Amino acid sequence: MKKEVLVEISARHVHVTEEDLEKLFGKGYKLTPKKDLSQPGQFACAEKVTVVGPKSELKASILGPVRSATQVELSLTDARSIGVTAPVRESGDIKGSGACKLVGPAGEVEITEGVIAAKRHIHMTPADAQKYGISDKQVVSVKIPTEGRALVFGDVVARVSDKFSLAMHIDTDEANAAAVPGSCIGEIID
Repeated sequence: MKKEVLVEISARHVHVTEEDLEKLFGKGYKLTPKKDLSQPGQFACAEKVTVVGPKSELKASILGPVRSATQVELSLTDARSIGVTAPVRESGDIKGSGACKLVGPAGEVEITEGVIAAKRHIHMTPADAQKYGISDKQVVSVKIPTEGRALVFGDVVARVSDKFSLAMHIDTDEANAAAVPGSCIGEIID
């Protein structure tokens, strides 16, 4: 049986706390959903912020809903271009990670940690994991069969929860390396 998985590109984005959202956009501000994402309850927002590093800055969309910690997810190219540190980590693992300033229309927030390059990962339901014989936090490899740039990504962490929908997420650097055209179907081979 082939273990197929939808592979999606996760472009640079920011997750914010309620408190930081209000600092950036004003007291009582609520996020404006723009587009639902593949993971249940997650959405891209109309709101963008400027991510400022010592060398440069860039714009990034906010993803909702609000979170318990503010986190900035960049590709390694993005991080280098603005001069910030972005260790490769799983989402939520921000202790000791990079720092930056976020600027919104109503104010700014200095974050002392929270900048990461997201570790490539597969979201799976328990049923998907059982079907594929994979356990939570298991590290697998995924073959991306794009024409002219096919490759195998190692170090892909499986994240299993009944709150997920089956999809692998890679950042823009990884997508460009494999010439992924927005999304594609990959195969878990290990």
